[in-house]
Amino acid sequence: MTTTATTMRAIRQEIHGPPEVLEEVEVPRPTPGLSEILIAVRASGLNPTDWWNRAVPMSVDMLPAVLGWDVSGVVEAIGTGVTVFKPGDEVFGMLPYPRGVGAHAEYVTAPARAFVHKPAGIDHVQAGALPLAALTAYQALVETADVQPGQRVLIHAAAGGVGHLAVQIARSRGAYVIGTASAAKHDFLLSLGVDEAIDYQTVDVAEAVKDIDVVLDSISMDTAGRARSLAVIRPGGTLVSILPVPIEPEELADITERGIRFERLLVEDDRAGMQAIAELVEAGALHAHIEATFPLAEAAKAHALGETGRTTGKIVLTVGGPS
Repeated sequence: MTTTATTMRAIRQEIHGPPEVLEEVEVPRPTPGLSEILIAVRASGLNPTDWWNRAVPMSVDMLPAVLGWDVSGVVEAIGTGVTVFKPGDEVFGMLPYPRGVGAHAEYVTAPARAFVHKPAGIDHVQAGALPLAALTAYQALVETADVQPGQRVLIHAAAGGVGHLAVQIARSRGAYVIGTASAAKHDFLLSLGVDEAIDYQTVDVAEAVKDIDVVLDSISMDTAGRARSLAVIRPGGTLVSILPVPIEPEELADITERGIRFERLLVEDDRAGMQAIAELVEAGALHAHIEATFPLAEAAKAHALGETGRTTGKIVLTVGGPS
């Protein structure tokens, strides 16, 4: 039912810093512009980019800021030109990254064609956990690396937000999947369908595996880190980094000389990708593991948990209405 309220609750920060800089505030409710939809947010996933941008100016450098890119909710109103949705539709998707931020609020406006209908078989918490992490994995493995049946895929931090979804996407492509995680998370990885689980704390990955076709790298911050992944990739293979870290021309030249393709991926909102994700969900091939949920007002606690680096799967903020 359409509401006439003109304000909403949001989690905002006036400065960069620890989780305590996040405050629940009352702000004007947005209105949809041309080709936009207004969404009543039901759930919004938390991602590393949220706590990184909270702590220091990175991809979001404007203050005050309301963070959050994952959205699952109900269309409240549509702007001029929107034909694919109507008020009352349940939708999920990702706000344009990085500038389209603002999901950690009761309402958000977004380009209509960045969203798709939420699969009926999952709730908003599950749907809200998926967009950014699943799109990252899909764009890396399917659209960038073009993973094929039988290929050997190594996924670092395979129990994490992106990693555990990447495992499932690689499996859906018929790949042989190797995942790294602490030993305590190996049963979880096996439940996702990994063919091999490697304890990165006790095993040197560069010595444990070889002839890898594709590596999805969410951990290597420098040349030394990348070297461990490059050491296991066969000539003609691909290394996809999802970290916004620099790489020197000399290192790139060396990688090319070794016959390896190196790509740095920045996730983009994409209706076709979201539809593919929805179809994987509907086929039972993709689901998000939810580590914890927090009400919107406890966003600081959610950030603190995420920053421990010990979580499995995703953390989700629940906002309003039925999940």
